[in-house]
Amino acid sequence: MTEQKQEPKEEKSQAQLDYEAGQEFLKNLEPAQAANAFHNALIAYEQESNEIGVANAADKLGDICAARGDVAMALSHYDRAYAICQKQADRFSLFSIEKKKAKLMYDAKDYDQAIRLYGEVLNEYSALRNPQGSVDTLEILAEIYLAKGEKSKAADSYRTAAAIHQSFKHSRHAEQFRQKAAEVEKG
Repeated sequence: MTEQKQEPKEEKSQAQLDYEAGQEFLKNLEPAQAANAFHNALIAYEQESNEIGVANAADKLGDICAARGDVAMALSHYDRAYAICQKQADRFSLFSIEKKKAKLMYDAKDYDQAIRLYGEVLNEYSALRNPQGSVDTLEILAEIYLAKGEKSKAADSYRTAAAIHQSFKHSRHAEQFRQKAAEVEKG
């Protein structure tokens, strides 16, 4: 019988323990406790000079602030995480934060900023050749244009979504978007 060597488990830092506690609090729908844990993790990650940890904690704090409607603090945390992700050339994380910031601006009824940010998100989906992401984003843009009273731009967004569906031979979906465009222009 051979004896198996067990690798010693790596000790988790206090920052990692705080971060994991924050995730548990979020799962248990305790955002105030989660915010406290992520804040503690952020400070500990700063002391460790762990930029990726700082970015992750700042992103989570941004999510919590966004959920409670604190736009300025959410943007502050997202911007901090974004700057680190730029430095790390982490395109996936940058895109995730861009989508969160766009939604934040939409929820805050800052429609001009939301349109600008969702335009960037749409460009990214196009570059990634992600038609579903493009269509979803066009639907959101249409909603924003409707909220602004810009019916022709909303209709254009729906028609563009229809064209994407049509190019994939999704005739039924394309027709639904064309109908939405027609309804918007009539109404």
